[in-house]
Amino acid sequence: MARYCGAVCRLCRREGEKLFLKGERCYTSKCAVERREGAGPGMHGRIRQSYSDYKVRLREKQKTKRIFGLLEKKFKRYYLEASSKKGVTGSQILLHLERRLDNVVYRLGFGASRSLSRQLVTHRHVLVNGKRVSVPSYEVAANDVVEVCEKMKKNQGIVAAMESASARLVPDWLMLEKTEARGTVKALPTREQMIQGVNEQLIVELYSK
Repeated sequence: MARYCGAVCRLCRREGEKLFLKGERCYTSKCAVERREGAGPGMHGRIRQSYSDYKVRLREKQKTKRIFGLLEKKFKRYYLEASSKKGVTGSQILLHLERRLDNVVYRLGFGASRSLSRQLVTHRHVLVNGKRVSVPSYEVAANDVVEVCEKMKKNQGIVAAMESASARLVPDWLMLEKTEARGTVKALPTREQMIQGVNEQLIVELYSK
């Protein structure tokens, strides 16, 4: 499975905002975006750049990809699937992203970041409706039950992640049973319940040209 293996803090600096890719560190003064005062990565990071319409759309797409930890091939596949369905294409893209199992594990607070949540899934520590699922892109459905396997419920990393995530509200479309390290998908999310700070229309405009 292809994935980005470089320094994730430089991704945040490239987009000029926090993407919360390193879990708890992103909420402290150690965050690279704060320490470097918004400068981009590399020796030319502080040079003012001009932004064309194309570049604005490209940066929005790159930002969204990086938030969810995807590469171009998979992300474009979501766009193609979304464009073939009824409804608003941009919202359909975000729905695919939100329904990913690694994202749901992160939203429930079992992992400190989406990358660590993906690791929990690939290492077969997550159950969906009582069955082990090791595919991070698995898309949950309404009424699915997602939980950490029994032997990992007292794992220090998971317990610490759930404690630090207590300040991060669980979305309304999910119900968390913290003591059991279990969550239920109450319903598929609406646009208002999905990730904020992303302009999905710019992504659609980029791909549709």
